[in-house]
Amino acid sequence: MNQQLLDQTVGQLVAEKPSRSRVFERWGIDYCCGGKRALAEACQSRKIDTEALLNELLESDSKPESPCVDWTTQPLGELCDHIVTVHHDYLRAALPRLSALTEKVGERHGPKDPRLVELSNLFAEFRSELESHMHKEEVILFPAIKRLDSPTAPFSIDGPIRVMLMEHDSAGFDLAKMRSLTDGFAIRDGCCNTHRAMLDGLSELELDMHEHIHKENNILFPRALASESAGH
Repeated sequence: MNQQLLDQTVGQLVAEKPSRSRVFERWGIDYCCGGKRALAEACQSRKIDTEALLNELLESDSKPESPCVDWTTQPLGELCDHIVTVHHDYLRAALPRLSALTEKVGERHGPKDPRLVELSNLFAEFRSELESHMHKEEVILFPAIKRLDSPTAPFSIDGPIRVMLMEHDSAGFDLAKMRSLTDGFAIRDGCCNTHRAMLDGLSELELDMHEHIHKENNILFPRALASESAGH
């Protein structure tokens, strides 16, 4: 058994090889908000067949990695800009569309399945909190990270990052609840096209949020804090 992999944190494993995220998604391992847990601990908490998971990871590692930017080495400012243009801009387009879909499905099918009304209400709160979260990152935190190399940095980023981490945990909880309310975003026989579009959109949102939060929790924030601590 590969003890070296088991001793590494889930976030470190994905930061080293982003393709590993697909393996963790299949096994239901949280590599974003739960990225600081060792792989062995993550497997134990979910009662996962560790040997089977390791075999799948090693098989994934043996395949050529798709060309992608190594965000563990790129300038912090470029990573901030990447998060905004790739993930924040995606959310600005997806959230209004999914709000309309969850509301419509809740109104039409909620009388037969009250979980869909709960989903609609949950998504409305999720969207409001996430839009506020993105604004704080773009207006306060990310500009501060970009100025870390300035001799007169405006304030310590430790406090704002702590707040962002707590809000990430809240978003992760909401995403898990959405998955539960929809039986894993499963498309059942008889689902209307609007219902199908909602489920597909929520599944895509979950995947993007996992990647988004991983890049912040496990790469951007630790690197920024280390840079501030080093006085750079």
